[in-house]
Amino acid sequence: MEKIAVFPGSFDPITRGHESIVHRGLSLFDRIIVALGENPDKKGYFPIDQRIKWLEEVFQNEKRVQIKVYHGLTVNFCNEVNASYILRGLRTAADFEFERGIGQMNKVIAPSVETVFILSYPEYSAISSSIVRDIHRHGGDISAFIPTSLKIS
Repeated sequence: MEKIAVFPGSFDPITRGHESIVHRGLSLFDRIIVALGENPDKKGYFPIDQRIKWLEEVFQNEKRVQIKVYHGLTVNFCNEVNASYILRGLRTAADFEFERGIGQMNKVIAPSVETVFILSYPEYSAISSSIVRDIHRHGGDISAFIPTSLKIS
């Protein structure tokens, strides 16, 4: 049976940390679906079409990575795409506490879906999309925090 993981997020924008988690996750899974969650109640900073384009660009040479957009519960999306795993990256203890709660609720909703955590590399632990957005919003250079293949002005 193929081991498929869903790596959900808003990727607003994708960071070097996200990129690292996906590449490292490929040693554990046969295929990873980078799943851009679209929430109609939440307006993204970067347009969703642009985020999809960036994800496709970053993972264009990795045939085992797919980019998809989904709505609703992540575990329901996992069932739709036959994924048995949710992949999450952890930067801090606060991330663990937040993700643990979601993972436990997901386990009740979809017992067959396992959540797998990968610790971020220390050099990426301070990078978050919200901080990158704030730097960008105020005219700062974000190139050190996003994948090297991207040029976001």
